[in-house]
Amino acid sequence: MQNEKLIEQSTKTDEKLDKVIDHLKSELASMRAGRANPVILSRVTVDYYGMQTPLNQMANISVTDARTLTVSLYDVSALKEAKKAIIAADLGLNPVDDGKVIRLSFPQLTEERRRDLIKQVKKVGEDSKVALRNERRDALDVSKKLKKEVSEDEIAEFEKLIQKKLDGAVERVDKLIKDKESDLLEI
Repeated sequence: MQNEKLIEQSTKTDEKLDKVIDHLKSELASMRAGRANPVILSRVTVDYYGMQTPLNQMANISVTDARTLTVSLYDVSALKEAKKAIIAADLGLNPVDDGKVIRLSFPQLTEERRRDLIKQVKKVGEDSKVALRNERRDALDVSKKLKKEVSEDEIAEFEKLIQKKLDGAVERVDKLIKDKESDLLEI
C-alpha cells in the first residue's frame, strides 16, 4: 500500500478500534461481579456544593476485604449526599455509614443476578462489535472516495487489511466477554 491517505486512514482506524475496546474494558470493569471493586463507583457523582462531583475525586475508596469497600470522604460534611448518590446509582449495594466512613458490602450474587449480568455483558459486547463494524465501514467509505486517485489493487489490499484489523478486534472483544462471563460464574 503506497497511498499516504490510505496509510493515514489505516492508522486512524487502528486508533478508533482501540478506543472501542478500551471503552468495553471500562464498561466491563464497572459491572459488579460479586467482589469488591472500587471501579464500580467510578460513575457515581455527588451533589457537592451545587456541583456534580465524581465520588472518587472527593473520597478515598479502598477495598477492606474481598466483599467490602470503604469510602472515606475528604469532607465528612458531604457524607449524607455521598450516601444518597450511591443509593441513587442503583448498584445493588446498601451503604452503611458510621458518621465518618461509608461501608459497602457486596452480597453473594444469586444465580438469577448472574444470568442478568451475563446478559448485560453480552449486550455490551455486541454493542462493541457493532461499533467496530461501523469503524470498518467508515474506513472503507474513505477508500471508495479515493478510487480515482488509487489503483484497484491498493484499494483491495487496504480493504483486506481493514478486515484483518476488524477480525483481530472482534477476537479481543470475544475474549474480554468470555473472561467477564467466567468471572461472573465464579462462586
